[in-house]
Amino acid sequence: MTLWPRSLQGQLLSAIAVALFVAQGLGALLLYRAQAERREELLVNSAAFRLASAVERMDGSPDPLRNRWIHDGGREHHMRFRVRVADRSPQLGTEPRHQTAERALALVLTREGVDVAETVVVERAIRNDPVTQQWIRARGEQRFKGMGMRPHEVVIAAVRRPDGSWLHARIPIPPGTRGLPISMLLQTLLIYAVLVGAVALVLRRITRPLAAVIARMENFAGTRNNGPPLQPEGPDDIRDLIVAHNSLEARVAALLDEKDVMLGAIGHDLKTPLAALRVRIESVEDDTERGKMAATIEDINRSLDDILSLARVGRPSDPLEPTELGALAAAVVEEYEDQGKPVTIADGPRIVLPARATWLRRLLRNLIDNALRYGGQARVSLVREGGFAVLRIEDEGPGIPETEIARMLEPFTRLEASRNSATGGAGLGLTLARAVAEQHGGALRLANRTGGGLVASVSLPLV
Repeated sequence: MTLWPRSLQGQLLSAIAVALFVAQGLGALLLYRAQAERREELLVNSAAFRLASAVERMDGSPDPLRNRWIHDGGREHHMRFRVRVADRSPQLGTEPRHQTAERALALVLTREGVDVAETVVVERAIRNDPVTQQWIRARGEQRFKGMGMRPHEVVIAAVRRPDGSWLHARIPIPPGTRGLPISMLLQTLLIYAVLVGAVALVLRRITRPLAAVIARMENFAGTRNNGPPLQPEGPDDIRDLIVAHNSLEARVAALLDEKDVMLGAIGHDLKTPLAALRVRIESVEDDTERGKMAATIEDINRSLDDILSLARVGRPSDPLEPTELGALAAAVVEEYEDQGKPVTIADGPRIVLPARATWLRRLLRNLIDNALRYGGQARVSLVREGGFAVLRIEDEGPGIPETEIARMLEPFTRLEASRNSATGGAGLGLTLARAVAEQHGGALRLANRTGGGLVASVSLPLV
């Protein structure tokens, strides 16, 4: 089973959704990288400014204030303007360092004339930073939140002086720099809603007339009945397709009508002289010759009936009616039993489905006749398999070579070339049975039995 839709509308919408997802993903990635670079640049410049200012004040002071804060303009409550003098690096354990930011910070400080021995830049959650937590406990959580922002992380930029002392600058990261994924997600959902909605409306205008054409073709294929022509609608290409379909359907219907008229004429023109011949052979005195002539005429009549039935099976005149298959099969078998022929039927389930009883009787008779002709007897059974009702006709004849089974369902095909009273016929019985099964949405299959003989299975859908 595949997750990719099979309809035109589904595939186009899925393709647009995938393309939009990829485009938005790439755009978000590029935007995120650009914003991250911009953020890093701002943080580096801000940290360099504070550290350079602190170095300038320290160098002008006779006593460096170790382990104390250096304030900028007396704004002690604002952490963004603080620099701390410490004896060691701010890195905790194996905490990852931002080497790119460190190199950039060293470069900026060098340009400002600050003598730098080492730079360290780390990023840490505020809850994990003991210095920040100490500041919050000393001044209160509300004072920290009242600074105009609610940061969740802090960047610590530090520089080691030639004398071994360290200067630590802490810069809170504003929450806005962390909201990019959510904003991109909301933007993507909005674009999805607008774009996919607009495309869905256009596709509906295309697929609705296409669905009407498909339904019309399926109905015409099943019933061969054409109604009023479809009204062209949709884009110009779809309108042209509907006009072409209407023209083709009208032409096919006209050809089918001409075929029916021609077959009716042929049937009348052939059966009338055959009936006259049947009367005339009664004057033949030789009983043997008269019997042969009568059998020949009967064989021609059967072949003609098969040809006409095969031609008419595609355009049945009788409607589908609820039919109980078991009773229908039993009635056909009873006809053979009354004639003393070895035909039996097994008990089966009661299955009712819409069918054309006349044609199903013809199907069963053809298959039973075929079993009697080549197998000497016939066994009929009805079973339910999944969503199908299956009629089986089995015999104990020689079967059919595996390479010939498919060919035997074609018109005018017989395993033996002779046409005599025992195995005569035009080779249309199986073809007609297959056509009747397909007329009901089913199928005819032939298979050789393991113990010898042939089984013909007719599968008819239950719905």
